[in-house]
Amino acid sequence: MNHPQAAAAFLKDQARASWHDETLWYVRDKRDAASKRLPEWEDLRTLASDIKEHTLSQLDYYLEKFEEKAFENGIQVYWAKDAAEHNQIVLQILQSKECKALVKSKSILTEECHLNPFLEKNGIAVVDSDLGERIVQFLNQPPSHIVLPAIHLKKKEIAELFHEKLGTEKGNEDPKYLTDAARIHLREKFLSAKVAITGVNFGIAETGEFVVCTNEGNADMGVHLADVHIACMGIEKIIPRRKDLGVFLRLLARSATGQSITTYSSHFRSPRKGKEIHLILVDNGRTAQLSRSNYRSSLKCIRCGACMNTCPIYRRSGGFSYGSTVPGPIGSILSPGLDVKKYSTLPFASTLCGSCTDVCPVKINIHEQLYAWRQEITQAQGWSGKELSIKLAKGIFTSPLAYRVSGKILRAALKSLPHSLIYHPLNAWGKGRDLPQPPASTFSEWYQKNRL
Repeated sequence: MNHPQAAAAFLKDQARASWHDETLWYVRDKRDAASKRLPEWEDLRTLASDIKEHTLSQLDYYLEKFEEKAFENGIQVYWAKDAAEHNQIVLQILQSKECKALVKSKSILTEECHLNPFLEKNGIAVVDSDLGERIVQFLNQPPSHIVLPAIHLKKKEIAELFHEKLGTEKGNEDPKYLTDAARIHLREKFLSAKVAITGVNFGIAETGEFVVCTNEGNADMGVHLADVHIACMGIEKIIPRRKDLGVFLRLLARSATGQSITTYSSHFRSPRKGKEIHLILVDNGRTAQLSRSNYRSSLKCIRCGACMNTCPIYRRSGGFSYGSTVPGPIGSILSPGLDVKKYSTLPFASTLCGSCTDVCPVKINIHEQLYAWRQEITQAQGWSGKELSIKLAKGIFTSPLAYRVSGKILRAALKSLPHSLIYHPLNAWGKGRDLPQPPASTFSEWYQKNRL
């Protein structure tokens, strides 16, 4: 995975890149307006961060308590150490129910585990019921944003896609018309599905219940019509008490989309008569991340996407350029923890401006963790051309004679050498930039001539 190369491919369509940038900044503006309407906003952020810090410091205790309470409530609980184990558990449940088709609401964890292709290879049809997720599923694409899965697409493209897949009127780009067509299409899937899969936004250790937040109601529709509910939850989603939930619900939607709260915040505590709830608790690298002192606080993330909406790199390079389930600044911290070699370029996809840290609702020091990853990756890679260049520059800048001589040589070279010798494929900096014309003389030379 090479972020600069993938970003360059996205930037070839300048109109799309500009539109993507402006759209996400609009969402960031909505977040700012929503946060300013709460005088206690910063206190909420601090409290949420402290709750998460406390929970992570006693994660084993709260997970065991959560499992115990959930079991008492009639929920069947499973533990998965990695994506493969998670997928196998889901498959076993589906096979035991002779299920050949299911509906699934938005779940970043199942995307992380690549559940859809796994189930499809085993003869089980998966229908993503979130509208944005269904759109990218039609295109055989992953989501490009964890909250706005199809943010990289325009209305015209979606209209053409729906005409092809759903038989809508060709050229009709009206959002309401397209949404109504999707609703009719998905209603049939809801009515026929025996199993529904959801993610989990929060698990409450005190009560053994879990909460799913959506704006479309698709999770509720799928779960209430199906006989079996499979919930997939990362172990970091635990909070201690039900009273803590209000803190996070006030932060989540405001940070994500500028809403006061998600339209649906659905609590699942126990199955209805004749129904089943299966809850899978998934590690998949989270324990390893917890053990890394520099990066453990990244597990506080509540997946609001605010850091993506504000990041100048994400906005201009698109979600697919990261090559990971969670793109943007927070993904650039989490992904190297899973495979540092594969995702080694992601921590460098940042200006380190700190805007991501400023908007994070749980106060993760994102830009500092990105910088820490850079140090680790650079040291692991050993000597590089950049490091040699810096050492050479250090030698020049610490010697007045070397500084004067090298300056004259470089000015002469820039004036006389052919453009192609300076701006060649090995000069990555020069791909999108030109140096200014060299001055006729240095300031020191000018001063010697013109001083009184």
